[in-house]
Amino acid sequence: MVSYQRLNTSKTYFVTGAAGFIGFFLCKKLLKQGCVVIGFDNINAYYDVRLKYARLEILNQYVGFTFIKGDLADSQTLTDAFSAHQPDIVVHLAAQAGVRYSITHPQAYIESNIVGFLNVLEAVRHNPKRVEHLLYASSSSVYGNQQKTPFSVADDVSKPISLYAATKKSNELMAFTYSHLYGIPTTGLRFFTVYGPYGRPDMAYFSFTEKMLKGATIQIYNNGDMKRDFTYIDDIVQGMENMLCNPPAGKAPAKIYNIGNNQPEDLLFFIQTLEGCLMEEGLMDKPANKTFLPMQPGDVYQTYADVSDLIRDFDFKPSTSIKTGLGKFVKWYKDFYLGGNHV
Repeated sequence: MVSYQRLNTSKTYFVTGAAGFIGFFLCKKLLKQGCVVIGFDNINAYYDVRLKYARLEILNQYVGFTFIKGDLADSQTLTDAFSAHQPDIVVHLAAQAGVRYSITHPQAYIESNIVGFLNVLEAVRHNPKRVEHLLYASSSSVYGNQQKTPFSVADDVSKPISLYAATKKSNELMAFTYSHLYGIPTTGLRFFTVYGPYGRPDMAYFSFTEKMLKGATIQIYNNGDMKRDFTYIDDIVQGMENMLCNPPAGKAPAKIYNIGNNQPEDLLFFIQTLEGCLMEEGLMDKPANKTFLPMQPGDVYQTYADVSDLIRDFDFKPSTSIKTGLGKFVKWYKDFYLGGNHV
């Protein structure tokens, strides 16, 4: 029987990126269990801010939630927030996301993912009350285009193929340094293609849905020959909850985990499943038009998570099927964007 500390509802949790996809679901789960949660987000316009405000509207219904609008690059605002609320546990999920966007907007990634993360580390370091655990978002993109599968945290990740991936690998190095120098317990989470309701509109499954419902042609890269370890949002959040009150130990208390479904799916199968879910909801009556294109700069051929460490330490493995997860996403999309009406 695996032994680990369950969620402590008496702690104060500070979550950056609280208006984001993963941050929203984590905050909601903590709040439903009676936790005090301080959310921090700049609500930038990388994608439709109405979705971010819709998430916040739900979180604001909980008495334990406090929201602070601020930018990670503004160290003073972050420091003031820490001083005012003195969190026990910090979850850093805010970042400039997107592989392709990093090709055209590199500066945004340095400001948010490098400078912003440094400011979080410094805020944790100087927090009036010792922070018990800092969890932060890394990414499966750090594995680059390696051929070995499944991807293990012990693998060489020194060859990222996008600036986004490079910033996430940098975060892991920065976190280890602060663990080594100041004894700050840090846990990096390499997320594998997270999807679900209230997800990011820039993700493929979301944009595919929008285009399919308009009758537009969807673009499929590498001629459809790609594999992704799609991971449903509830599995991601459950894995994180299990870790929150279990900081690493040792002289340099730093660990990294993969959180993925441990089951890569062919992109074309994923699209066919999405089409089937849309048809079941009466939103379309035939498969989408498709055009096949070459691989795009920064994209990787496959992702595949080795989650043996997650199973060993927390007796947990993501398990939501693509059919179940996409079905829930489509039902949410229909209700949120279409008001339950058929197109």
